[in-house]
Amino acid sequence: MSDNAPETPTAPVAPARTANNNRRTLMTGLAAVVAIGAVAYGAYYVLVASHYVSTDNAYVGAETAQVNALVSGPVLRIMAQETQVVKAGDVLMVIDDADAKINYAAAEAALASAERRVMGYYSNDKALAGAMGARAADIAKADAGIKAAEAEAARAKFEYDRRKNLASTGAVSQEELTATESGYAAAVANVSAARAARAQAQAALLTSEGNRQSNATLFAGVQPGENPEVMAARAKLAGAKLALDRTIVRAPMAGVVTKKAVQIGQQVQVGTPLMAVVPVANAYVDANFKEVQLKKVVAGQEVELTSDLYGEGVKFKGKVVGVSGGTGSAFSLIPAQNASGNWIKVVQRLPVRIQLDPKELQAHPLRVGLSMKAKIDVSK
Repeated sequence: MSDNAPETPTAPVAPARTANNNRRTLMTGLAAVVAIGAVAYGAYYVLVASHYVSTDNAYVGAETAQVNALVSGPVLRIMAQETQVVKAGDVLMVIDDADAKINYAAAEAALASAERRVMGYYSNDKALAGAMGARAADIAKADAGIKAAEAEAARAKFEYDRRKNLASTGAVSQEELTATESGYAAAVANVSAARAARAQAQAALLTSEGNRQSNATLFAGVQPGENPEVMAARAKLAGAKLALDRTIVRAPMAGVVTKKAVQIGQQVQVGTPLMAVVPVANAYVDANFKEVQLKKVVAGQEVELTSDLYGEGVKFKGKVVGVSGGTGSAFSLIPAQNASGNWIKVVQRLPVRIQLDPKELQAHPLRVGLSMKAKIDVSK
């Protein structure tokens, strides 16, 4: 070729190859990073994450004590105010006890009357026993009277018969015969009278026996203090004493006063809600986990909790107490109609009751309804 012939241009091969190599290196690195990340996440899930289930659908609860009026009457004093911390047995309020004191005094008098009445039963028994003895003596006296009357009647009959036999000879006058006949008739009448007196004494004895038996049924088989009348009066006195004691309304447990709904002078009736006491020292957490998270959740497992009130800096330790017997939708006012034609599957949640450490609650008190985050260690 001639030296003056034009040269053929060549393509820039080296720069293109370098760019491809760089791109391949970057993709390989990215794939390696993704692979390492996937392996790391898999290892983390297998070694750590799979050992825990967590939820932020958790709230503080407590067995709140509702304080109701147990007797009726006007409110005299109120010692507890909203948010006040009280101990078990502290006086919360006082209901006017004027009527309760009157009822208690009446019950005391009724008991004293019953005790005296029962003692009278024992005294009557002795008196009726004496009356029975007197009636028995009357019968013995009547028996003696019958014998005397019969003896007198026999003598009178003998005298009458003897004079009657002599009257035919004229040895006895008609007047004397008539007198002995009258004497004999009077003696026979005296016998009848004596027998009637004995029957009357016998009837009086039976009446006395019946009265004593009737009186004995009022106290038979029991001591005076165990008599039904005394026990009934004592029970009424105990009820009056209980009503008097209930005019002083006390805290059923330690906690914080809330929902106070009563004022001084208000007329309250039995069952009127007065206030509530929340035992914050015995608070628990109900964590609502998805059904797919509960396969390994059992009672006794450890739980780590944090509160929105204190933040992540305060950790609460708890234990699983148990799992609820049904989902919230199952016990709602209008349960889901899953048998209907427009059914849509929704992942359900079950409440898990978690017990908190009382010492931690004392250091960092919680209130009912506060939001919590719960993480259960299901590896144990």
